[in-house]
Amino acid sequence: MKINIKKIAVCAILVALSTVLSLIKIYSLPLGGAITLLSMLPVCLISVMYGVKYAVLPSFLYASIQLFMSLGEVLSWGLTPAVLVGTIFLDYLLAHGCMFLAGIWRKKGFAGITLGIALALICRFTFHFFSGIVLFKSFDVFNNPYLYSLIYNGSYMLPEIIITVIGAFVLFKSNAITKLINLSE
Repeated sequence: MKINIKKIAVCAILVALSTVLSLIKIYSLPLGGAITLLSMLPVCLISVMYGVKYAVLPSFLYASIQLFMSLGEVLSWGLTPAVLVGTIFLDYLLAHGCMFLAGIWRKKGFAGITLGIALALICRFTFHFFSGIVLFKSFDVFNNPYLYSLIYNGSYMLPEIIITVIGAFVLFKSNAITKLINLSE
C-alpha cells in the first residue's frame, strides 16, 4: 500500500482548520449545537478533493475531536449512562463523522459538489434529529418529541447548512480552489 504523505498532510491541515472554525460560534444552544463559521467545509473539502473513501478516517477523526472538546460540557448535563453513550454515538461520532459523504457526487462538477456537501450536512441533521427524538425526549416542552427535535436541531442546523452551502458556492467558484482540487486528483 502506497502512503501519500501530501494527502495525509492536507487532511491533517483541513481537520485542524475545521476544529478551529468550530470554536468560532455565531450562536450556541444550551444542550449542544451551534451555528459556526463554516466549520464543516474544510472536512467536506477532503471528500471533494480525494473522494469519499479517503475522507472516512479524517471525518471520524474530526468527529472524535469534537467529542473530546465537548466532553466536559456533555458530562455536566447529568445524562444516564445509556443516554450518554447514545449521545456520544449519535450526536458526535455519527453526526460529525458523516462529512465524508460530501464528495459522493464530486465528479458531477460544481452542482454535484454543492449537493454532496448539502447531503453530508443533512445527514448530520438527521442524526441530531433522531437523537433528539430518542435520547432527549425528557427535555420536550411540546409533548411531541418530533416537533421538539425538529425545532431544537433545526434552529442551528438549518442556518449551518445554508451558511456552509453558500460558503462552498463562493469557495468553489474561485479559480484558486478549482486549481487546488484539480491538482489533488
